[in-house]
Amino acid sequence: MKANVLIAFLAIVFSQLSIAQNNRQSTYNRIGWYNYFGTFKLSPKFGIHTEYQFRRNDIITEWQQSLLRLGINYQLTPKIQCRMGYAWIETFPYGEIPLNGMGRDFTEHRLFQMVTLTDHVSIVDLTHRYMLEQRWVGRYSNTDQTNEDEFPLLNRFRYMVRMQFPLKGKEIKNKTPYFAMYNEVFIGFGKNVNENIFDQNRVGILLGYRINPSIRIEAGFLNQILQLGRELNNSNVFQYNNGIIVNANFNMDLTPKK
Repeated sequence: MKANVLIAFLAIVFSQLSIAQNNRQSTYNRIGWYNYFGTFKLSPKFGIHTEYQFRRNDIITEWQQSLLRLGINYQLTPKIQCRMGYAWIETFPYGEIPLNGMGRDFTEHRLFQMVTLTDHVSIVDLTHRYMLEQRWVGRYSNTDQTNEDEFPLLNRFRYMVRMQFPLKGKEIKNKTPYFAMYNEVFIGFGKNVNENIFDQNRVGILLGYRINPSIRIEAGFLNQILQLGRELNNSNVFQYNNGIIVNANFNMDLTPKK
């Protein structure tokens, strides 16, 4: 536990130091993320994860991203879960300075491997999530291309720490409201990484409600700091995106009943 807390602290410090640069341009967007997460337990060890994130700019009026993710879960121990899978992402030219230099939307295909560690301290549930991603990000070789014709491989490491605790009673159970917050840092690496070794940082503050063992609803504030992988006028470009996030979580136990 002490090692995990130290890693969390270093990740947060690194993310803040990485964005404390003078030679940069900044843009600001108001975002709204509306997310579905569904996990289906097939056996004591195996399950299927499904996810769709409807990410919007200007809260709701225009696209930011569309993200679909599918995975296979393996419960190594009661406190350690492993997951691997595939994600399909479509990113749109939102905001003052689009992520794509030509101002176009682009597709990304992604493989990922993830380990999640959970623990319980007093009334607080703690989660540490470590993720590796192999990202084939579409780009246009020239302005005459109408579709992406190159998909270079980008590698990224993600670390998230999350805590949550009940707002009444000593544990989160049925019909219990709770408070949650998390911080996640993204680090790019490999030969194709450009300006954004520090890729992004996300902080979320949520109020949740557990309806029953299968359904939880969460909503709150999200802050995203994102560095573009290219320079503009010899300056690094940072997006400061903040707004609302809404999560619908479904956990279904489909194991055969004796």
